[in-house]
Amino acid sequence: MSDRREKLEALAEKARQLPKVPGVYLMKDAAGVVLYVGKARVLPNRVSTYFQPATDLGPKKQRMIGLIDDFDVIECEGEWEALLTENRLIKDLHPKFNERLTDDKTFPYLVITTRDDFPGVFITREPSHERFRGGKVFGPFTSVYALRESMKLLQKVFRFRTCELSIREDDDKRRFFRPCLLYPIKQCTGPCAAKISKEAYRADIQRFIRFLESKRSVMLRELRTEMEQAAERRDYETAAALRDQIGAIEKLDERGKLSSGWQPETESFYIDPAKGLASLQRTLGMDTEIRCVEGIDIAHLHGQQTVGSKVCFVDGKPLKNEYRKYKITTASNDDFMSIREVVSRAYRDAGDANQLYPDVVLIDGGPGQLSAAMEAFAQFDLKPPMVISLAKKEELIYQQGRDEPIRLGRDNPGLKLCQSIRDEAHRFAQAYHHLLRKKNVLEQ
Repeated sequence: MSDRREKLEALAEKARQLPKVPGVYLMKDAAGVVLYVGKARVLPNRVSTYFQPATDLGPKKQRMIGLIDDFDVIECEGEWEALLTENRLIKDLHPKFNERLTDDKTFPYLVITTRDDFPGVFITREPSHERFRGGKVFGPFTSVYALRESMKLLQKVFRFRTCELSIREDDDKRRFFRPCLLYPIKQCTGPCAAKISKEAYRADIQRFIRFLESKRSVMLRELRTEMEQAAERRDYETAAALRDQIGAIEKLDERGKLSSGWQPETESFYIDPAKGLASLQRTLGMDTEIRCVEGIDIAHLHGQQTVGSKVCFVDGKPLKNEYRKYKITTASNDDFMSIREVVSRAYRDAGDANQLYPDVVLIDGGPGQLSAAMEAFAQFDLKPPMVISLAKKEELIYQQGRDEPIRLGRDNPGLKLCQSIRDEAHRFAQAYHHLLRKKNVLEQ
């Protein structure tokens, strides 16, 4: 027993000495057979947990602790590379304590629809589906959460589309279409609105595929060579795009800085946006991932200076340059009519298929306010994916097409995210309302 304790202490010390970088670790038995492959954002932090006395790995992996005799690590250039390396090693080595990556409906895949004029990038559990036929498939992966987070980072670099739209090069109507919010925040190049040529878009996709299949340092050397060649032939637009891509790759692992374009004073509303969005998706029973939520609120004082607001949250963070304010022109002392007016004005283009809806529209209020919003949406040819309302005091969520409200625990991350968006819509509406009141007083 003492020999085993000494062995674990030695392994723990070895783990603490690992470099503080992302990577993959391989747990081995006395014969050198790999028992388990895992990934880590910071190698010493993750690997050392296996050798602490209080470690509980769950019923499936706990008995592995007694079999570990040594471990190896592979340092990676980022979390995204650790994710891909883990995937490849599990498929090659078939470790005893890793789940078998054989069931399409259990594990997520990454599919790039390379047959399309403007290929999309999708995460799916059904890579053999007809719509993905002929596409480039990566996977399966062990964690859909890790895969989604990695793709969000890489989308900031390669700006590929993730929407379900059918986009053809010969569709002249594209130039009248307003792209979704990923275009203004520079996470998509807007092929839906003819903002990029087919050739330039496919070149970005090919670079993205090369990036997934090689190391970052190799990719950077290739991109610098391409940039120099473009500059030599005086193709300065391409050279500038490659320069920006190189800079984005070099900064790939940087996180949440105030200079990234988000509204800093409201970024502290919610600590873990990804967890909140995933929780809200489960609560609402939505099949697709929630990325964009917009909140609607009305503000007035005894029916005077009635205004409406629309705030926008992307990936759980407020995007200030997509906020909108509305001076109500209909019955100013009727909240329901005011909501119908704001919804009609805010989503007219989306209802006419000239832009995309957010994934979720959140109305401040109860079933009456939700009903008013749905009456406004009913006039459009296209309807939004999901509309909900959040009532104050009891904090009940009312959902379109559902009679009974949803009651969540006060610590539910999805509810906390909704509260943050609702409160921000209220703050923004109140700020505009007070501005109009002040202007009205000064003009008297």
